[in-house]
Amino acid sequence: MSHLPRIIHAAVAQGLLPASVVPPADDGRPWPVVLLTGLGAWLAALPLLGVVGMLFGDWISRSAGLHVVGVLLLAGAVVVLRSRDVPLFIEQLAVPALLVGGGSIGFGLMRDLGTPLGAALLCIVALGVGAGIPRPWLRGLLGAAAAVLLTVACVPEHGGGSTLTQRFWLAWHACTALWLGAAWAQHSALNDGARARLAAAFESLGAGWLLATLAGLAWWSGMTFLVGASLGGGFAGEVLRETALRHTWGWEGVAFQSVSLVLALGAALWAARQWPTLRNVCNGGVALVLIVLAWFMPTLGAVCLALALCVTTSRWRLAAAAALAAVWIVGAFYYQLQWPLATKSLVLVAAGALLGGLAWLAARQAGHQTALLPSATDRAPATSASRAAIGLSALATLVVANVGIWQKEDLIAHGQAVYVELAPIDPRSLMQGDFMR
Repeated sequence: MSHLPRIIHAAVAQGLLPASVVPPADDGRPWPVVLLTGLGAWLAALPLLGVVGMLFGDWISRSAGLHVVGVLLLAGAVVVLRSRDVPLFIEQLAVPALLVGGGSIGFGLMRDLGTPLGAALLCIVALGVGAGIPRPWLRGLLGAAAAVLLTVACVPEHGGGSTLTQRFWLAWHACTALWLGAAWAQHSALNDGARARLAAAFESLGAGWLLATLAGLAWWSGMTFLVGASLGGGFAGEVLRETALRHTWGWEGVAFQSVSLVLALGAALWAARQWPTLRNVCNGGVALVLIVLAWFMPTLGAVCLALALCVTTSRWRLAAAAALAAVWIVGAFYYQLQWPLATKSLVLVAAGALLGGLAWLAARQAGHQTALLPSATDRAPATSASRAAIGLSALATLVVANVGIWQKEDLIAHGQAVYVELAPIDPRSLMQGDFMR
């Protein structure tokens, strides 16, 4: 709330808002009071819902009972959340009513229409309810739920293996495309101030949608490096490993890689278009590294495009989430068995060496520019000892990594096979965090 008056004043000065707009008054409710009241509302709502379920269980479980109950609960929750003069306890009751109503409608739709069509209709319901609720955090949660429901709608009820993996890849990229379209519509059609409420709804729903999409893209890539011991490989990692071991990574994989490369290229072009200061050799080299990595990592391109759009539109928190997803995907490259270990090591070593060279070039250019400033003489230049230490550290890293790779490749080629009895799931390497059955 401390920044809101300044933002409103700037919007009025630019003509985006009328001069009569004033900041909303703070209701003065301390957050501990709100938290305790919400906890009491949840504790009161759960037994009540259980009693209602026992009294009307037969009617609810048959025909249109679930739909009627769900619509009534959703409508009541929206009315309460849109009201301004309701007691705090009643306001907090709307949140469990919202969850139960949405769950009832979703269960009924999937029971009567099947999982894909039911999830698609429930996605529309979540977006509609989110647009009607003036609570940004609830809108964000509903936007994330809508993205997950759309993904479920794109996946067949029966299927598995590589087909299911491809459907998930397509679904998460469809979510990315829809988010890009909504962001473009928000910027082009809702940026005049007259439809500020609708633009705010788009922003909150889109934030939740994008966060769920980024999480889905990272999840599809599998476990990341050194995290599998805690989280496991997940569905996508298992399917990717099975696909690689069966040698079925064919034209579908090439198509996914091509799309990822094109999206990464689009991200670089968009960032250079929006920020002309990025049009130099160093930043172009960084973009080239990301584009090449996107070829090897089929979900990296979409994440890079989301990152570029968030950064250039000052959505810094979403940009941080996109950067975290990109780091996760790069770390997961280690476990992609459709690429030989030598290929993966060469790609990462080449990328690291190029980024290191670009960093050195950028630092040298910055040092040359600051040398022209009067205060530059007060700064001590880097000593030869520090440069030698950096070079030796890089050399030691390369030596240790490549010796380990050579040892493992030699063991695979000439080692003796030893079979031991395993528990249902035994760790192959606690440090690497992967398992074998």
